[in-house]
Amino acid sequence: MADIPTLKLWIVIFGLGAGSFFLRFVFLGLIGDRDLPEWVLRHLRYTAVAVLPGLVAPAILFPAATGGAPDPARLGAAFVTAALGYVTRNVILAIVGGAVALYSLLYILG
Repeated sequence: MADIPTLKLWIVIFGLGAGSFFLRFVFLGLIGDRDLPEWVLRHLRYTAVAVLPGLVAPAILFPAATGGAPDPARLGAAFVTAALGYVTRNVILAIVGGAVALYSLLYILG
């Protein structure tokens, strides 16, 4: 493991902190007390729907447990989770059903 000079580390930490503060301040500090247009509010409703699959998809398609190769158990569990969520509209049931499907398929296929 390479050693990082202390000054360089602190510069990076403060830079990332300032950048994070600036990004939040632009939205919350400058326009936080104003009403947003309807078209912006309509698009913001889809943020979670767009971000969550983007976070989960790499773990399903290229799991670290298999060295990055697609795995039928994980693909099947993702399908079960999506189907349960779509049919029941219940997030907890979809998560639990997906977990049960994953471990069941890992046991059966493994």
